[in-house]
Amino acid sequence: MTDTVSAVTTADASFDGVRNDVATRLDGLTHAVEAARGRIDEEILAPAETLSGRAAERLTLSGEHTIVALAGATGSGKSSLFNALTDLELAGVGVRRPTTSWALACAWGPDGAQGLLEWMGIPARHQVSRMSMLDHSSEDTKLEGLVLLDLPDHDSTEVSHHLEMDRLVKYADLLVWVLDPQKYADAAIHDRYIRPMASYSDVTLVVLNQIDRIPFEERDRALADVRRILADEGLPDVPVIGVSATRGDGVDELKRELAARIRAKSSAKARLASDISAAAEGVARVGGSAEAPGISPADRQALDQALVECAGVPRVVEAIAASNRRRAVLRTGWPFARWAARFGKKPLDELELGDDMSPSSLAREAVPGAGSVQRANAELAIRDVAEKAAVGLERPWRDAVRDAATARGEDIIDELDRAVRDTTVDVAKAPFWWKVVQAVQLLAVVAVFAGVVWLVAEGIAALISADLSDRGNVGGVPLVVVVAICALIGGIVLAALSRVVAGIGGRRRAQRADAELRAAIDRVATEKVIAPIQVELDAYATYRSGILTALAPTA
Repeated sequence: MTDTVSAVTTADASFDGVRNDVATRLDGLTHAVEAARGRIDEEILAPAETLSGRAAERLTLSGEHTIVALAGATGSGKSSLFNALTDLELAGVGVRRPTTSWALACAWGPDGAQGLLEWMGIPARHQVSRMSMLDHSSEDTKLEGLVLLDLPDHDSTEVSHHLEMDRLVKYADLLVWVLDPQKYADAAIHDRYIRPMASYSDVTLVVLNQIDRIPFEERDRALADVRRILADEGLPDVPVIGVSATRGDGVDELKRELAARIRAKSSAKARLASDISAAAEGVARVGGSAEAPGISPADRQALDQALVECAGVPRVVEAIAASNRRRAVLRTGWPFARWAARFGKKPLDELELGDDMSPSSLAREAVPGAGSVQRANAELAIRDVAEKAAVGLERPWRDAVRDAATARGEDIIDELDRAVRDTTVDVAKAPFWWKVVQAVQLLAVVAVFAGVVWLVAEGIAALISADLSDRGNVGGVPLVVVVAICALIGGIVLAALSRVVAGIGGRRRAQRADAELRAAIDRVATEKVIAPIQVELDAYATYRSGILTALAPTA
């Protein structure tokens, strides 16, 4: 396919500016097929892919020639018409028609037809050049630039004839269907060829041959009847020309029609445009062309939140906050209260963490295993974001988006656990101020103890009538006692303040842990879910852009 695209790119000068529309549309079709490969069935893409190669080759070959194919049934006079147009006895007529599966070809200059004939696979013995012949046609009937094909009869009993006709019909820039006046409504040619090619009306002509066999007064009615049949089949604008190849009636009119199309060089362009439209429509019927909504911020946030819940992050964060508060109280509280509290149950005792307060330990104990409920919730969240991202897309692309999102769904819980355990938030390290407060509290305990000892000593001294040295007093109260009382009150107040500050610090530490854990889970979601979905959405965007370009009308 890369060769195809490059071939089209080098055809800038072909068909007098066709590069600006037909080749651009062909590029679009090629890119759409490339993007859809592996998403849309190969049988659907095959016709478009084949066309891309054939059309690219046609664009690089002679733009000065128009390929016109005469097609019809046995006895329609197709070969006689071929001879009448060429002014030569090239095609066998009637029973003298050679029993060959090959078409006959006659090329009017200029140079370059040889490449077209070889491209179509016409053997050299079935080719003739009109360049060497003297052409006495009038200016408006000169067929300079024509490559005329006489195709095998479509109703031949030879299978090879059918195959050859079906093959060459795809190469023709202009199709001329030659009808018998007695069998012009024959279902064989209408059902198999004309009706299915209704979208090619711009590159179709119909000739009612052997018009001389119809009474003169009935000819207009016969031509009108042919036009009616064509209109019913979706080809209302196709020209219908009455011709007698043997007598020459209408031959010049047919030549003028062909000459006009050759001079306009529009048939090759129109045929390629019709081929591209038909191929693109066939792909678009399956792949669609609607705009993809993509992943909205709200959908992404919902996915992250669901995975956060599945990974047990809220419980881990709550445990971090509670642990920080508890440890702060045990380090900075009033020592007597701390010592008593040591006999109570710690908030994290049920997690059996010991001294390991890392997020990995918290995660491992808070979410001990990937339960079926967790896994189901994660898979549901992943499928939900995939479905929302592919809303409005046709089934092949919806399936591609969903499969990309769920390809690693079975491992998502393990990935989440690994991400949480690899998070490096330090929640076990004690803040420096805890040590300062702890030291102050120990000094307060010493002061209180000293005051108590002083009071006991004074009591004992009073009983034994002993005198203690005066350590000073405040308002009649010994200074040591005053210091003890102040230390007691100060220690209790400091413990209360420390509890408040520890709560704030615990929340901040929990918030930091929450942010890092969510960031880790976000990375997992991006790598395992969002990125694969985006790959498919990007492929669809390329496909959609290409298919819309291919479907755009040719100027």
